Amino acid sequence: MREISDKRIIEIASDVLGIDLSTAPMSAVRKLIKSIRTAIYLIPRVEGIRREIDNVLRGLNGEYIEPGPSGSILRGKIDVLPTGRNFYAVDPMRIPTPAAWRVGVKLANKLIEEYKNKYGKYPETIGIVEWCIDTFRADGEGVAQILHILGVKPVWDPESGCILDVEPIPLRELGRPRIDVLVRVDGIFRDTTPNLMALIDRAIRKVASLNESPKMNYVRKHVLERLKQLKKTNIDKEEAFRLATYRVFSEKPGAYGAGANLAVYASAWKSKKDIGEAWIDWASYAYGENTHAVHVPEELKNILKNVDLTYQKLESDDFDILDCCCFFGYHGGMHAAAESLSNRKLAAYFGDTRDPDRPTIRTMDEELERVVISRLLNPQWIEGKRRHGFKGASEISERIGRVYGWAATAGVVKDWIFDKITETFVLDEEMKKWFMDTNPWALEEIARRLIEAAERKVWKAPEELLERLKEVYSEIEGFFEEEISLESECQGGEIVIITKDDLKKKGYIKE
Repeated sequence: MREISDKRIIEIASDVLGIDLSTAPMSAVRKLIKSIRTAIYLIPRVEGIRREIDNVLRGLNGEYIEPGPSGSILRGKIDVLPTGRNFYAVDPMRIPTPAAWRVGVKLANKLIEEYKNKYGKYPETIGIVEWCIDTFRADGEGVAQILHILGVKPVWDPESGCILDVEPIPLRELGRPRIDVLVRVDGIFRDTTPNLMALIDRAIRKVASLNESPKMNYVRKHVLERLKQLKKTNIDKEEAFRLATYRVFSEKPGAYGAGANLAVYASAWKSKKDIGEAWIDWASYAYGENTHAVHVPEELKNILKNVDLTYQKLESDDFDILDCCCFFGYHGGMHAAAESLSNRKLAAYFGDTRDPDRPTIRTMDEELERVVISRLLNPQWIEGKRRHGFKGASEISERIGRVYGWAATAGVVKDWIFDKITETFVLDEEMKKWFMDTNPWALEEIARRLIEAAERKVWKAPEELLERLKEVYSEIEGFFEEEISLESECQGGEIVIITKDDLKKKGYIKE
């Protein structure tokens, strides 16, 4: 498209609006020109969306489809338009971008400030869950936040925009201590962005090597403490330093998941310690610069003891912490592991960068309440699920199961939420009938998890409410016995708890 001059834009706008813009204030004219140029840029891209179906058919025929970037249009990434192209994710060598760095700095400062205002001191170690979602959709805001928490900043190549290195921010400029981190990345982050794991790892080792007081450099403080412990072994200094600076952990190669969510769903736990151990079993592989999947569970445990708060962020409301069991599996599992090893009650926080100009920090119980009120207990959301019959009932049940998962792992679910879930989905006669007509298995799952939550004391259920819940559960079991053939698969109400320790005693797991 031929470039249109500012003068021509003013002429056309004056003609359309019927006013002489040449006499208008220049600041207003510049804003108008910018808006018109944006529209000129966007209109053909939006119109190009019509090619989606054509391109699907071309793909099925094995024909060429024009490539294009992916990302979240809600974050202003208009270069993803038109959709329907053969999209690629990101250039990981340019992550985090300067824009993401600015957001990450704001978010890091807000997180530290929130904690300090509430507890009267700086956190020494922050446990962070970092997923590939943030890298692909928000250009690495989470990675930027991690770096700023450590007190370092990226060094970009001025020509290519690639990250060349990280450099420490002077303490005088930083205005606070350098805070230690434990970073748990998911399997896709591990596989697709090894350079970012190396970048964080390099930052950790640089900060640990700075000649600064441990009172202002918590990374150095914790590394020196660990080196003192390792000095009692036969490990040489270089290897000891490497062990003491592992901070980036993930699953072993080829594995995907957190483990804690599986333990919760299987009821394979007696205490939070069991959930924490499942999380550690999956997360105890260290990654970094020249480091790939080093199995160091003791180093992970050592860092977990120092964690003061756990944290995860999202950049969109397209999905939330109840949309997948991985949220409580990764974040809640880390929280359970850190609390059980430190014997302390820890803080849990959530970062929200839907508005990158005004990033927000909430406690996890505040975030859970927000999500429960806006979706799970929202009559319009419920009605939308009811229109989908069997599948809708399953999705309601799954979401309630994740509420239970957050209660079991991080203890961030308030009693009123369980009360309201019970009243809305199990005790309400109309809802109960709808479940029984469309998907009685979903209702059984909901009622069983609620009873389990009460019996495990993650929900202090009012006695009368619990009795009514148990009565409905008896009705459901009776329905299965009478209406469902014994030859069919039917889930029973018994919960058999078998933990890792039980398997050790039976010889299935060897020390």
